[in-house]
Amino acid sequence: MRREWRFAVYIMASKSRRLYTGMTNDLHNRVFQHKNDLLDGFTKQYKIHRLVYFESYSQVINAINREKEIKGWRREKKIALIESPNPTWEDLAERWYDSHRYAPEKQVPRRCVPRDDTQQDSQVIAKAVAVQKS
Repeated sequence: MRREWRFAVYIMASKSRRLYTGMTNDLHNRVFQHKNDLLDGFTKQYKIHRLVYFESYSQVINAINREKEIKGWRREKKIALIESPNPTWEDLAERWYDSHRYAPEKQVPRRCVPRDDTQQDSQVIAKAVAVQKS
């Protein structure tokens, strides 16, 4: 079975609206890398962490050509492109990583075992273990 590839051309922005245009075959992962400064360079240096625009393509050549086209535009034209679907420059990926697949699961806090009555420690521990199991 052949894998169906999807490619994305995207625009990221900083809070001060500095722009970065890129292309990827894994938008979810690439945005995560930008947001967490995992890629050295322009986006890390200028804290460009907000996904403000993206387009999807099935053919890599179309995505490459579109990225080159957008990169050749003046800033005003890029802003018009962003603001047509996203007039307030909201982060389109703001909620994507609330439960990221690599994030550790939340641990259930252990119950505190009182230490003031040492004779009853084993009984208290046994009760705490029984409560945690249920």
